[in-house]
Amino acid sequence: MSKTLSPKNTSEILAPVAEYFKVLSETSRLQILSCLRTGPMNVTEMGEATGLGQANLSKHLKVLTQAGLVSRQQKGVSVYYAISDPVIFDLCELVCDRIGNQIQKRAKEFEQIKAFSTLSK
Repeated sequence: MSKTLSPKNTSEILAPVAEYFKVLSETSRLQILSCLRTGPMNVTEMGEATGLGQANLSKHLKVLTQAGLVSRQQKGVSVYYAISDPVIFDLCELVCDRIGNQIQKRAKEFEQIKAFSTLSK
């Protein structure tokens, strides 16, 4: 028996999806994820690579860790962070490709407008 989703059920189901995208909606968090693509790093290394301050990094790393995108592991006196789910990069590449295609399309449209405006002079 199939169950029809009510708007309330749909909202409850989509809330975690919205939260996931909210985590990814911060530029600093995307910088951190990009930085960790090369492998695990501690806060000092990430700070050097991203230019973000330690307090700012710690705040964003907490959010990324709570969302399950980043894991942390104690190694001696340092804590190293790593990507928990590399699928995040597939998602980012998909979005970046889409944005790139939109930019190229707009550039072509702009060139057409520019060419038309020079013809009408």
